[in-house]
Amino acid sequence: MFVWLNRVDQHVPVRYFAWLACAVLLLLATFTWVAFGVGGGWALLFLALTLLGVRDTQQSRHSVLRNYPVIGHLRFLLEYIRPELRQYFIEGDNEAAPFSRQQRSLVYARAKGEPDKRPFGTQMDVGAVGYEWINHSLQPSTLPTHDFRVVVGDGRPKPYAASIFNISAMSFGALSAHAVLALNAGAKRGNFAHDTGEGSISRHHRVHGGDLIWEIGSGYFGCRAGDGSFDAERFAENATLEQVKMIELKLSQGAKPGHGGVLPGAKVTPEIAEARGIPVGVDCVSPSAHSAFSTPLEMMQFIERLRELSGGKPTGFKLCIGHPWEWFALAKAMLETGIVPDFIVVDGAEGGTGAAPLEFTNHVGAPLQEGLLLVHNTLVGLNLRERIRIGCAGKVISAFDIARMTALGADWCNSARGFMFALGCIQSQSCHTDHCPTGVATQDPLRQQALVVPLKSERVYNYHQQTLHALQELVQAAGLQHPREISAGHIVRRTSDHGVKLLSNLLPFVEPGSLLSGESPHQVFRLYWPQARADSFAPASSA
Repeated sequence: MFVWLNRVDQHVPVRYFAWLACAVLLLLATFTWVAFGVGGGWALLFLALTLLGVRDTQQSRHSVLRNYPVIGHLRFLLEYIRPELRQYFIEGDNEAAPFSRQQRSLVYARAKGEPDKRPFGTQMDVGAVGYEWINHSLQPSTLPTHDFRVVVGDGRPKPYAASIFNISAMSFGALSAHAVLALNAGAKRGNFAHDTGEGSISRHHRVHGGDLIWEIGSGYFGCRAGDGSFDAERFAENATLEQVKMIELKLSQGAKPGHGGVLPGAKVTPEIAEARGIPVGVDCVSPSAHSAFSTPLEMMQFIERLRELSGGKPTGFKLCIGHPWEWFALAKAMLETGIVPDFIVVDGAEGGTGAAPLEFTNHVGAPLQEGLLLVHNTLVGLNLRERIRIGCAGKVISAFDIARMTALGADWCNSARGFMFALGCIQSQSCHTDHCPTGVATQDPLRQQALVVPLKSERVYNYHQQTLHALQELVQAAGLQHPREISAGHIVRRTSDHGVKLLSNLLPFVEPGSLLSGESPHQVFRLYWPQARADSFAPASSA
């Protein structure tokens, strides 16, 4: 329903029609009541609905009701009658919705501080192929806190003790100002990190002072010269801000790997132009590749330069795995230059965006499991794993998701959609229209007002805390002391109706230093490692 209303609302502001219609019908019913003595019941009904609309626009708990007074109650009515009806009529059909109703319900409950317990046993089909679980211990551990941390940039002048669960990259411009404010306020209170996205650091990121990971994309927003190239002086101005804790060079993202972007001039508001360092009202082009470097060797040198300009803050890069030889070329460049990033964030193809062709979202880029495992295995095989931390993102919603990614080699996880759900996102899939019904993904100042920052920042904080508390309970149940101890030997997958395997026996892992000794432990290494060149992203066979 909201999907349809948003499409119509691109031409006519229909979201207040129900409320205004009630007000008009109230006047008509009142007139007939006074003039002819009939219609009193109708007058009282429309009076109640009109006053309900007034209340909806003034309350702060539900963004949908603030943007859709009166008619927005249908969402909650359908949810009360049958949740599946709400999913179909309000949040789109099953195929279009990228996250299951159960996942969304889990986030909503935790964000609101409600119990997330489920009666009548598991809601999963434990006999289905692909079902996974974590083995528990008969001697559970007891942990004093759920504030799990990982030190990034250990040995650098300004290391950062990051939470194991953080807000993934989402730019101001894609998100509304109110959404950015609420996310950063929640991050500040919970002492976790907020990735800026490639749209750079806006004034809204700075209001509450939450920790920032500054993402540098190919458009060099926030550190951009007039011709679109990298500007070292502007970079240093932002990178040395106390609020900025880490620098992340974005090579590609899972939602649209290998694809640039254009922000039409009509959407380049003064606030967006200020954050990105671009002219107001002029088309903003984000190229598909960087201009500051063209080879893996040059990229390592550029990372070292960023680290020096930032005053020694942890510096790394983000990528979605594509051609294996390109990733191996980066690894060989680390060996040849002796320059290593402090961290690598692996983005899975599961990632979402409101600005990518369907073919890219569905069929380009490696899924998170394959990408993460390849990066982890490569660093282990080169004896670099202890020096480089690994983050990951791609449909990470629950504590089990975090535990599973940790078992595959991640040191921490980022989530974008989970925190959008915490803000109130209902997956209306209208992000690209600027008509988001909850004020999360819009630059419309009126629609943004529906997202009340203090309330939503509380929900962001709650979601983070409750998810980590659930992770603490998983770690305790497994008899461990920290999520870093979760290994592939703790996670079990059903592989057939009558067969199960540990991930450690199902997925390929390499031995430390095996690549340095000339071994090629798995097919991907045997095939592509010899093709990788530190001086070029092209394979050696094409030279």
